[in-house]
Amino acid sequence: MKPFIAKLTLGILLIGPAAFAQTAGQDMKRAGEKVKDAGEATGSAAKDVGSATAKTAKKTGKKVKHGTKKAVNKTADATENAAGKVKDKTDK
Repeated sequence: MKPFIAKLTLGILLIGPAAFAQTAGQDMKRAGEKVKDAGEATGSAAKDVGSATAKTAKKTGKKVKHGTKKAVNKTADATENAAGKVKDKTDK
């Protein structure tokens, strides 16, 4: 009886890990799936970055336009005031 139990135990020990082992094909398939998932995540992140960049560019453009318009108006007012002062001096 002891040799039978010994052989049975040896058989379980040798076959057990092989039953849980994955094949090389399964490993490659899982690796491919992980690469695909990582690629999708990267694409999604790039899309978000592109959207944020566009939004920031639009906002900055509006601020530049507003600042430029404000500067032009101030310059025009200053020029008009200076022209008025020169006219007053030449009229006298």
